[in-house]
Amino acid sequence: MALYALGDLHLSFQADKPMDSFGRVWKHHERKIEKYVNQIVKPEDTLVLTGDHSWGRKLEECREDLAFIENLPGRKILLRGNHDMFWDAKKTERLNREFSSRLFFLQNNFAVYKDYALVGTKGFTFEGPFYVNYRGQIIGWDEERQIQAKKLVDREMTRLRESFRLAYGAGYRKFIMFLHYPPTSVLEKTSPFTEIAREYGVETVVYSHCHGESRFGDSIRGDFQGVHYILVSGDYLNFHPALVKE
Repeated sequence: MALYALGDLHLSFQADKPMDSFGRVWKHHERKIEKYVNQIVKPEDTLVLTGDHSWGRKLEECREDLAFIENLPGRKILLRGNHDMFWDAKKTERLNREFSSRLFFLQNNFAVYKDYALVGTKGFTFEGPFYVNYRGQIIGWDEERQIQAKKLVDREMTRLRESFRLAYGAGYRKFIMFLHYPPTSVLEKTSPFTEIAREYGVETVVYSHCHGESRFGDSIRGDFQGVHYILVSGDYLNFHPALVKE
């Protein structure tokens, strides 16, 4: 029984949003997802999908995308991404009731893998706009947008703390943390998300959202301050699920 993760499926079986224009790696990417997940993930495994599942804006517009996910092997746990318009955070319980025993939606709750609690939230990072000089060096940024980004980070931290609180209250002391956004903004070395990971002794933080080779290094990869960080964006992995824990 193993734990895998993969992010940014960007499925569009009902929405007219082909991904081919975003690079060769995205050509027929849904076929790659199906092929590689079936090759790697076994029925007894757990697969966490770290957001941006569907381009459908309403639940009825992404039924086929969710059915595609359901048909993948293993137990599927879904995290909310910035493009998942069908998923209102306040309606997570409703989604979990509707998809009970088929999909689990991770938000203001937690899941279990062996003796680990799987906690998570969408997260948020400040992505600009940045102002650069003629050398391409960042010399400033939009302060109003940065203030708004802090509000969004605070909101996501409240949700993440609730996930930890519930897991801790249930007796769990080993944690794996999932985010959709990277744990730090481009100019940050640490953030509230890295700090809470250290606070709870999180073993691994898994995130996605970073697309294209120029963005894969936007945040932490590897070991940092005693925590292991894994980027699982679909195009970064060429849609091969990443092993998080055996």
